[in-house]
Amino acid sequence: MNQLSSILEHDLVKKIMPKENAQHFYGHGKLLLSGEYFVLDGALALTLPVRFGQTLTVDYRPSFNPMLTWKSYDVNKSCWFEAHFEFWRFRCVDENPSPEALLLQEIFQQVRRQNPHFLRDEVDVHVETNLEFPRDWGLGSSSTLLYNIAQWAYISPFELMFNTIGGSGYDIACAQSNGAILFQNKNKIPFWAPVNFDPSFKDQLFLLYLGNKASTKDGVREFRKKYYDQGKILPLISELTQAMTAAMSLDVFSQALRHHEEIVGAVLDQVPIKPRFFDDYFGEVKSLGAWGGDFALVTVPADGCSTAEAVALAQRYFRQKGLGVFMPYSEMILVENKSEGGHGPIQ
Repeated sequence: MNQLSSILEHDLVKKIMPKENAQHFYGHGKLLLSGEYFVLDGALALTLPVRFGQTLTVDYRPSFNPMLTWKSYDVNKSCWFEAHFEFWRFRCVDENPSPEALLLQEIFQQVRRQNPHFLRDEVDVHVETNLEFPRDWGLGSSSTLLYNIAQWAYISPFELMFNTIGGSGYDIACAQSNGAILFQNKNKIPFWAPVNFDPSFKDQLFLLYLGNKASTKDGVREFRKKYYDQGKILPLISELTQAMTAAMSLDVFSQALRHHEEIVGAVLDQVPIKPRFFDDYFGEVKSLGAWGGDFALVTVPADGCSTAEAVALAQRYFRQKGLGVFMPYSEMILVENKSEGGHGPIQ
């Protein structure tokens, strides 16, 4: 087929099945403020949807040889992943499929188990995903993907996650929420509820990108090797989650952060991030999610100076450490707080 024929065929398809009729789905990214690791065992967690997420667009086109074409674009609009799948068993038809293609194949096969009627029509399906944050930021590229696919297929996103990549489900709850939530997983049943977490001291909270992509799977695998007294630790973590949520001052909030880091460090047998890398910093630094990478929460106390002066000192401190992404809390975190509950309220 020559180039002119291809263009004419493309224009004909656009007239028959205009892209304006495509389906669009969106999920918010996430940050886990408290309960990391222990949320898997039922601890109460405070989790924060972020202002950045991922879109999924589905376009259907007439075809005599139906196929699913998938393209993923990063925050710079560059296509970083492309794959093709047949519809019978969602087998990737590309030669030497990448690990990402094989994972997507597994996801679609699970989708078909949950919804046997998914993609049974004789049409080409073109899917595009677009990330609003860098892929190495660890804000939920996988969870937003699963959430969007589940909405498209009319299935449970939690069941899809539990049967593919695994996890507690807090990030799935975040994907569909517009404000902070309290989350708890009880025997693979997710419970979450919106919470009024919009601290008056939020102008003294910052998100610091540590520059190391942490593997959640590896972190959970190491955590599972550790023994800890669940009857003692899980209530402590839940109490600290409540303390962070209710804190009326930066000092009280900071004390809860320190205690949380000490407990996680003791269970993991690791030194928390502040004494390990930022021992001389004048505020608190708390790991978010899997330890060792992605983002940390930084507090900026203003003792003896203005908040603006303290923030400038903190920015200079971390810049000297080679860490330039120092984002104000309000620029990263959603605070509308219009989320809907999950399977029931937090008890």
